[in-house]
Parts: sequence; structure tokens; C-alpha cells
Amino acid sequence: MAELVLPAECFGCGTAGALACGGCREVLEETEVRRVRPEPAPPGLPGVSAAVAYEGVVRKLLLAHKERGALGLAGPLGGALAAAVRHGAGGDTGVGVGPVVLVPVPSAARAVRARGHDPVVRLARVAAGRLRAGGRAAHVVPALALGREVRDQAGLGARERRANLAGAVRVRAGGVRLLREAPPRTTVVLVDDVMTTGATIAEAARALHAADVEGVQRGDRSLRPPGAGERITRAVRAAVVAVSPRAFEINRKRAGI
Repeated sequence: MAELVLPAECFGCGTAGALACGGCREVLEETEVRRVRPEPAPPGLPGVSAAVAYEGVVRKLLLAHKERGALGLAGPLGGALAAAVRHGAGGDTGVGVGPVVLVPVPSAARAVRARGHDPVVRLARVAAGRLRAGGRAAHVVPALALGREVRDQAGLGARERRANLAGAVRVRAGGVRLLREAPPRTTVVLVDDVMTTGATIAEAARALHAADVEGVQRGDRSLRPPGAGERITRAVRAAVVAVSPRAFEINRKRAGI
């Protein structure tokens, strides 16, 4: 309500007039989306596409949306996530332009209560809407949940994060059904706002595989419904708004950009 009656200030640079000024929006819109991978990468991490580096204006906007309840930022941030999803699902190359299912990585229930919203689910819904507006069949399936309590990841190293999350993510019963009912050649894209070590996305991918979701492919392996004559392939990818600057620059050099 305060945003409606008080002069807005850009969360990225402090300029008066909007929650995200034109210059800060351009940072999110004029992205160099690319495949990224942290070093060291956790076992089982699928291919991840990121829109921007997690620094400066981007970091401020993401934190304002997540921790300060600046829900009006979901539009530009969700647009950047849509670009990453499109890249990860093959839309930028003309290959693999079939339906997309966005699966948000799960947040701890206490964190959702404290924030008053689930930022990743909100961004996923905006991204799916942008993809549909561009002619791509896309919808969100909140298929994952935490099966046990986990520590706050802040301050934990890569190894500690993997240990903290090991076996913590599960696939909801309803999520299994919805994923199984997705059309053949659907790309399942795990989505998050930020990736640091990749531990959360790797654990989410493990949960999908462990649930024996029929037809979901992980790497070069695929599952096949018992007795089915047709091979159903649903590739699993991941997309995030931002990744650590180091991972972003490493992959920039590898891509020759």
C-alpha cells in the first residue's frame, strides 16, 4: 500500500520515480544469457542457463523482491528468468521449442511465512506468462517440497550446502502426476532466482530422478513407462535470473564472448 501513496524510489540505484528505473530495467532486459556452471559443480547438476551476474543493480533488485516484499519487481525479474528458460529449453537455437514446465525450487516454509510470499514461485509464474505471450506453451508446476528442516544456506560453503540439502527435497504426490501427464518432448526446467554453488538445483534434480517420474530424462538417461511402446523424453534443465559473477565470467570466456 505504501508503494501506491508514496513516491517510488528505484531499488537498484535510488532514482525517484519507479521501483526499477529505466536504466536498471535495461540491465535485466539487455542480457547475455548463457549456459553457466559453478566450479566445483555438484554431482547431478543439470545444464543451467543464467540471464545476468549477481552483482550491483541485479543483486539489489533481487534482494528487494525477496526480502523487502517489493512485489512490483516481479515483472522485470520474471522477464529475465523467461529469457534464461527460453535459452535453457533451446528456444534461442530453434531446437527443442516444445512445451515447457517450470518447476520452482522449494523454499523453507518458515522463510515463506517470514517474507509473506514465495519469491521463486512468483517469478516462475511471471516467466511462464512471458513465454506464453511469445507463443511458447508454458506453465508452472510447484512439484517440489522440502521433506525435512534444513539450515539457512547463508554463510555455508559448497560442501556444507550439499550436506545440508542431501535428501531434503521430495516430489509431491500431485507433482508426480502432473509431470507424468505432460506431453512428450516437454522440457522440465527447474527455476530459481539465484544460483551460487548449485547445490539446491542439483538436489532438486536428484529428487525428480528419485521419484521415477516416467519419461523424465536426466543427462543421457531416460525413464520409460512399463509396457510403453513409445520412448517419452522429457529433458530436465535449469534456469536462474542470476549467478555469481565468477561463474558468469568463467562461462563467458568458455563461450568465447
